[in-house]
Amino acid sequence: MRAIWKGSISFGLVNIPIGLYPATRKEDISFRQLRADDLSPIRYKRVADADGEEVPWEKIVKGYEYEKGQFVIVDDKDFEKAMPEATQSIDIIEFVDLAEIDPMFFDKPYYLEPQKGGKKAYALLREVLKETGKVGIARVVIKTRQHLAAVKPKDASLVLELMHFPDEVLEPAGLDLPREEKLGNKEMDMATSLVKTMSGNWNPGDFKDEYRDKLIALIEEKVKNGGKDVAIPKVKAKAATNVVDLVAVLQKSLAETKKKSGHAGEKSSHRKKTLKKAA
Repeated sequence: MRAIWKGSISFGLVNIPIGLYPATRKEDISFRQLRADDLSPIRYKRVADADGEEVPWEKIVKGYEYEKGQFVIVDDKDFEKAMPEATQSIDIIEFVDLAEIDPMFFDKPYYLEPQKGGKKAYALLREVLKETGKVGIARVVIKTRQHLAAVKPKDASLVLELMHFPDEVLEPAGLDLPREEKLGNKEMDMATSLVKTMSGNWNPGDFKDEYRDKLIALIEEKVKNGGKDVAIPKVKAKAATNVVDLVAVLQKSLAETKKKSGHAGEKSSHRKKTLKKAA
């Protein structure tokens, strides 16, 4: 894996040389747009609204629309004037409790790797963050953009997680949300029991992008069948729960969940007995 950025983490007078590496990836399926008649790929042209003429790249400028139909040109010099100073440093401003940060602020994680001479200070920062339950809130310039970020410990590594600035996080203004809904004790007790019965340990390997897997399987079948349609069973959408039937639905859900967990326990017990016999 190649570092996408190299610099350092700084807090106080401590400076740790690091490399920045992607921690996630998007598993998207790419498609081309084609003409239906002969499956010829479609290309796009840049045309001007005024006359429909194609515009070459060298004649294209960037403009900000400050009023409807009114633009001001912003060129490379303007961008350079506004660009924050690229210090190649992740400057930790303060340390805060991770529990205090609303998860809505977190955006994209990156792994940090210590560079030559930085391992001891890297390990020290990682262990102190683990011990205190704190994260380092920092500013960092990557390419041409300044980001708010958090430096967090994860197992043997430190992670830099880019964050949204406060004005980028929206409030649910205008949404018709239940504020003072009357909830009965029976409903609360049963819903709590259902949550407890359905609770388990987080195992990310249990979850897959089912839509992507089905779509890839469908595409592979169509390729085998020369592009012909493939029959896929439809899944019925679940009906919304009626308020009147809420208790009945909770009772049924609880019974089915307990039944499933009981079967899972029986299977596990049977598996253990089989292994004992085999031993």
